[in-house]
Order: sequence, then structure tokens, then C-alpha cells
Amino acid sequence: MAENPVRYECAAGVAQITLARSARANAVDLPTARAFGAAVDRAAADTEVRAVLVRGEGKRFCAGGDVEAMAAAPDRAAYLEELAGTFDDALQCLAALPKPVVAAVQGSVAGAGMSLMLSCDVIISAASTKFLLAYAGVGLTPDCGLSYLLPRAIGGHRALELALTGRTLTAEEGRAWGLITEVVDDVSFGDRAHRLSEQLAAGPAFALGQAKQLLRSSWRNSREQTGREEARVIAEAATRPEATVLLASFTGRRGGAA
Repeated sequence: MAENPVRYECAAGVAQITLARSARANAVDLPTARAFGAAVDRAAADTEVRAVLVRGEGKRFCAGGDVEAMAAAPDRAAYLEELAGTFDDALQCLAALPKPVVAAVQGSVAGAGMSLMLSCDVIISAASTKFLLAYAGVGLTPDCGLSYLLPRAIGGHRALELALTGRTLTAEEGRAWGLITEVVDDVSFGDRAHRLSEQLAAGPAFALGQAKQLLRSSWRNSREQTGREEARVIAEAATRPEATVLLASFTGRRGGAA
């Protein structure tokens, strides 16, 4: 039996989803896309999971789509459409997950690996990581929502530069451009991402999950819709046990509680 291309582990409220094809630079083929979607669904359904950590096994986070699998497909167009659609469905579910998602990236992040990374909420990068689109090098085009995600992260002209010129960004350039959240030395980046995931898992789950959804939905909602949704959600949040405890603690520290 073939080894599962995606590992799923859960501890201390954190679900860790790991791409486990290190010999292929964690490139995504159809079985991997399906397994990743199943892992996201598992994290969504598990009430014990309060945060998610996404990682890539080995030296590289994710090389994007598996070019060898694409080239070997009898019907290349049909395979690519199914692969892109399947992985994109999983990434949309990841982005919509009402739980914070941290990515720990290293080595290189290319193609659909960028889409995976940008579907996460907080991105911790090893200092030596390189970022590139890589599509034009094999005569292909962006997929898995990258055309939507990348301009919103770094701006339209910078996104076009990466897509058209094949430029590779360093981790420090990526942080300066707004592509990633934090750069950590190569030895410590994984520990930093894990500690942050545990910190988020220990936080107010409803408030953090809803804050994520409000910010992500703002790209498609009007200003008026966003304001109404914020009012509805903050009213609901105020009734939650976590908010009751935290509000009482806050007012007590300020001398406003009985």
C-alpha cells in the first residue's frame, strides 16, 4: 500500500497537516490533493481542534503541482483540470475554516504551493526560503486561486512581475512585500510556528475564528455588508462564555467590576 502523502496529527488543540512527499519536494498530485482535502475536513469536524498548523516534510515546503504526474497523464488537460479543481476546493475550505491556520514554510515555495501558503492566516518562514511562481517555466498558468490571492497579498503590479518575469523572492523580500508574516532562522522556524499555533489554540476560539472569517470575507463583501456582519458577530461573541470571563477579568483589572 502506498504511503499516505499527507499526515494528520493532533495535540494540545492543534491539528498538524503535513505534506509528506519529501522525495518529490512535496509536489501535489491528485492523491495528495484528495488527501489534503480530507485532512482539512477532519480538522473542521473535530471540536477539539482550535488551530491548524500546515507544514511540508523535508527540505522544501511545496514545489506546487507534480509536473511528472501531469506529463504522464493520458489526458493531460483533463488531469490538470481535476487536479487544480480538487486542490483548490481543499484550499478554499482551509481558508474558510473558522479556526486560525499557521503555515511553516522552508526551502522553496512554488506554484500552487504559494496558493497553499496564502490560504493560511499566519505564515512563518525560514530565513533561507525562496518564493517563485514557476508556471511560465513549464508553459503553464496560475491555478488554485493564486490569481486571486497573490495580488491581494502583495499588490497587482508586484504579482504581475512574479508571474511574467519568473523572479524569485527571498524570505526578507517576501516579508517586506507582505507575502509572509515573519522570518525566523532556519533552525528555529518550526518551533516558532508550533508555539504560535499552540498560543492561538489556547485563545478565545469563537472570537479568533470569526475575526478570521470577517477579514477574509471583506474582499467580496461591500462596506455596508461588512459593518452589518461585524455588528451581528460581535453581539454573538459577547454572549459566549469565553467573552464573559475575559470581559469580567478586563473590567476587574480596571476597577470597573463589582
